[in-house]
Amino acid sequence: MRQRLAASLAVALILGFAGIGDSPALADDVRKGQWHLKYLRVSEAHRLSTGKGVTVAVIDSGVSEHPDLAGSILHGKDFVDPGGSGRTDADGHGTSMAGLIAAHGADGAGTLGIAPDAKILPIRVLKDGPRNAEIGPAIDYAVAHGAKVINISISGGLDAVTINAVRAATEANVVVVAAAGNRPEDAGVTSPAILDDVVAVAAVDRSGTIAKISVTGPAIDLAAPGEDITTTANKNEYAVEQKGTSDAAAMVSGAAALIRSKFPEMSAEEVVARLESTATDKGPPGVDDEYGHGIVNIVAALSYNTTPASAAPSSSPPAPTADASPKGEDKTEPAGNNTPLIAGGAIVVLLAGLVGILWVRRRSAR
Repeated sequence: MRQRLAASLAVALILGFAGIGDSPALADDVRKGQWHLKYLRVSEAHRLSTGKGVTVAVIDSGVSEHPDLAGSILHGKDFVDPGGSGRTDADGHGTSMAGLIAAHGADGAGTLGIAPDAKILPIRVLKDGPRNAEIGPAIDYAVAHGAKVINISISGGLDAVTINAVRAATEANVVVVAAAGNRPEDAGVTSPAILDDVVAVAAVDRSGTIAKISVTGPAIDLAAPGEDITTTANKNEYAVEQKGTSDAAAMVSGAAALIRSKFPEMSAEEVVARLESTATDKGPPGVDDEYGHGIVNIVAALSYNTTPASAAPSSSPPAPTADASPKGEDKTEPAGNNTPLIAGGAIVVLLAGLVGILWVRRRSAR
């Protein structure tokens, strides 16, 4: 279900010839809604790696063009409409995942992905909804076209084609990450996340507690933020208050891309081991059915000789705060003529009002 949230700007009353400035663009504000960036200490991680030189395949509903993804979307494959490049997305789910992985909104505006310099290989296998896709051939395509990380934030059938494709991807030195599944639609970890060679990702909320929507089970490997998520959406818009293990999986895929960029000599198995061994332990000590090895700790995973405890993500990330003056907005009032106009003894007072309606796409669980 999708809803739209309307936000009204205050009416400005101007006396005389004072000018009316442009309202800040929505893109200037969405970064504040990306609480997971502070929680995962992404700015610090980006001093170590930005994902340059790594291609991440997004097997999903396709990926639409978006300003925050400009120059990052490669020519991919469309298994729904033969002959397509995967660069169309009727549903919007794939575009949201791509943004969490590789968005690069400039100058603090727009959304920021975990690996902003990575490239996205879009592979469309879904027309509507994130379920019951035939993903085996898509995995084979991703491997054949240079993907070093494959993100699968959807579920599909557990068939021989998928099992063999995942095994072949692992043997080809590719990291495969998948969403664990969402309650109440899923009773347990779904395919392909349930497979041994796939990193199954659960979702946590702002406090680092397992999200109510996240499924649990012994197949869980890692956890990452997956509640109240802001990311890219279709039609150059943004998805807000999004939730689900889909988002969490995309963040782990971004983390894997950062590691593969910084340590290109590492095998896929070593990358996964590094993510798991440096994760911040949650729940019962050790590996458990809710968090797996723990919450992904990107800074620790990228740092040599750094213990997970010293680089742990904040358990209580600071709440986003509004800047006094959004970057790029001129605080200086427009120059105007302060002398009243007098005509026939009458003073003409000009009142100007501006009401802006900002539409934000609000998406529910995936």
